[in-house]
Amino acid sequence: MIARVWRGITAADKADAYIGYLRETALADYAKAPGNRGVTVFKRIQGEHAEIVLLSMWDSMDAVRAFAGGNPDRSVLYPEDENYLLEMEPLVRHYEVVESFAGTPIRHFG
Repeated sequence: MIARVWRGITAADKADAYIGYLRETALADYAKAPGNRGVTVFKRIQGEHAEIVLLSMWDSMDAVRAFAGGNPDRSVLYPEDENYLLEMEPLVRHYEVVESFAGTPIRHFG
């Protein structure tokens, strides 16, 4: 299994609106992508800025490539991202999952 990590920075007062936009775009695409095992969204407010992190889980790098295209290390960006993001990481990080604990299901908070 592969973990894919993406990070972006937005203004704190736009963070919730951006997460709503992500639900309509990126998260919807993750949900229908073959080989996707789910995604978790993290938000951290730091003064006037908010860090948004997407952690998605995939069956394999082949599944990631099918979602992200020929260069799976490049971020998948959406048309309105530039209206929200102050910083867009052009590259994502991939990790091989070597161990996992499945406890209580995580629910939507916020």
